[in-house]
Amino acid sequence: QVQLVESGGGSVQAGGSLRLTCQASGYTYPANSYCIAWFRQTPGKRHEGVAAIYTDGTQQYVADSVKGRFTIAQDNRKHTASLQMNAVKPEDTARYYCAAVEARFLETMSNPDEYPYWGQGTQVTVSS
Repeated sequence: QVQLVESGGGSVQAGGSLRLTCQASGYTYPANSYCIAWFRQTPGKRHEGVAAIYTDGTQQYVADSVKGRFTIAQDNRKHTASLQMNAVKPEDTARYYCAAVEARFLETMSNPDEYPYWGQGTQVTVSS
């Protein structure tokens, strides 16, 4: 089945930039048939939707909390989805996960319960 691996996490100063990459493998349907999303989680809290994108490029979602600062992109030839994080804030500190679902089954792009495939996460820490 689909496997996802995140990379690019680390420590960064407030106002700086960071780029996260989600590498997918094991697609059982064409690579342009999925939605790939980024969620983040802090201790004791539920996953928060950050951004998501259909791999055919027809639709995307960006959370209000990061709109104007974060950008999501995908490359269905390389089977990757990236989250470009600019002007980061201390409140962006979290573990970031990528997740995937066949787009035809998706109802709400920001709902983590609709994504059956998840990566292991990568930590992002923003210092002031």
